[in-house]
Amino acid sequence: MADYTCDVLWQRGNADFLDNRYSRAHVLRFDGGVELPGSSSPQVVPLPFSDASAVDPEEMLVAALSSCHMLWFLSIAAERGFRVDSYRDQASGRMGRNAAGRIAMTRVVLRPDVRFSGERLPERAEIEAMHHAAHEECFIASSVTAEVVTEPLFSDEGARQQ
Repeated sequence: MADYTCDVLWQRGNADFLDNRYSRAHVLRFDGGVELPGSSSPQVVPLPFSDASAVDPEEMLVAALSSCHMLWFLSIAAERGFRVDSYRDQASGRMGRNAAGRIAMTRVVLRPDVRFSGERLPERAEIEAMHHAAHEECFIASSVTAEVVTEPLFSDEGARQQ
């Protein structure tokens, strides 16, 4: 199987930090060279300590689920002989308390609007079946209950770097 990476980069800057009044803005750097501005959600950490224009972890989870579903749907539609012209998903996620009473992403709703063309157009039941198959194949949807492991890295100089 494959491994996937992302570098998450944050710097304290001039903030005191110990007073908890520091910026949560950071950079997400992916292996293909793309960099995204990241931050905590302003709904979790109030402005100005978060950056509303940056992507937050909750949005990234919703986007990952939506993107994975779309990619599988496109593959399945092509395999079944249906020409897709456009795909738009206005996905959303809801935070709430899970069964253990912890705050978690408790519901993600995908709202794909798919447009087809060609001589062979799918019926409603075929579209629903393709969405069901895409959900079953989506790696991210299958991973939302994945074990999360933390493996801290320590430099040769120790944790105290200047």
